[in-house]
Amino acid sequence: MTSPSYKPLVLIVGATGRTGGVIIDALIKCAKFRTVALIRPSSAAKPEVEQLRARGVEIRLGDITDTEDKHKAVLSGIDVLISAVHSEHLTAQKPLISAARDVGVKRVIPCDFAMPGAKGVQDMLDEKLAIRDFVRALGVGYTFVDVGWWMQLALPFPTSSEATGSPWVHISREFYAKGDKKNLYTNMEHIGTYVARIIDDDRTLNQYVIIWEDELTLEEVKTIAEKASGEEDVLRAKRVVVEADELQSRAKVAKEEALRNPNPGTQILRHGNQFMISMHILGENSLENAKALGALDVRELYPDIVPQKLGDFAQTFYQAPSLPNVQ
Repeated sequence: MTSPSYKPLVLIVGATGRTGGVIIDALIKCAKFRTVALIRPSSAAKPEVEQLRARGVEIRLGDITDTEDKHKAVLSGIDVLISAVHSEHLTAQKPLISAARDVGVKRVIPCDFAMPGAKGVQDMLDEKLAIRDFVRALGVGYTFVDVGWWMQLALPFPTSSEATGSPWVHISREFYAKGDKKNLYTNMEHIGTYVARIIDDDRTLNQYVIIWEDELTLEEVKTIAEKASGEEDVLRAKRVVVEADELQSRAKVAKEEALRNPNPGTQILRHGNQFMISMHILGENSLENAKALGALDVRELYPDIVPQKLGDFAQTFYQAPSLPNVQ
């Protein structure tokens, strides 16, 4: 029998990335877990890794591309495995998850943390859904977690950001079709708070959970953001309407280019166009759709957590001295 004072040992893959970092922060803050970060040997002495050590995080050296046997050694004693790997490593999670099953890890959260949807729309989601099928077939305990769309990417970036050349600046100006599909939004800085609750809850074992803080149409998002920006008329004038047919055609071309010439820029356009189709043409990123796909509603599970409204987030977004880190 587990001692009441026992703190589960949680290993995070991708701990120095954006999603992994906020999960680490929340696990440390709630003080219910012992945290472990899987770090590549070449990164062991980096300042961000030293900061994790200083905060009490155990560092285990390894790589998502290691063999299953190496993963087994790294996963020794781990209760919960949380993967927040880069999208290029989604399929590479399989040996890690197999090793987790073999060494007795009680719960695996593979890398999702995106939007609900069906196969055949988003290439990235198709890979994630294949990993979910793999996890179920293995028989290891799991929780699948989606978060909707980041608030950090939802708002039109201010005109002062245009000189940066970030592709997200241009994307943030676009307005798709009628802009009337409801979408779920979450401040990515809050993801960890919800994940910490989810992995401490037997109700979420072998379940799919949707994290969300607000649900709005694109028209509502643009209107809220433009008013909060302090340059309402300018940003409204910069809206670029993209109809469904144009978006579908653009997505096809972008995918072909990304396959022919893979690099971060072409991949952003490939996946970005597919995301917009899912969200604003098909309306997949809604609470109704997530529940239809079997998701538990995080707001119903934890009504004591006060969600942030996108309007409140917008106030701080436009006061920030620089663009958010969205990589």
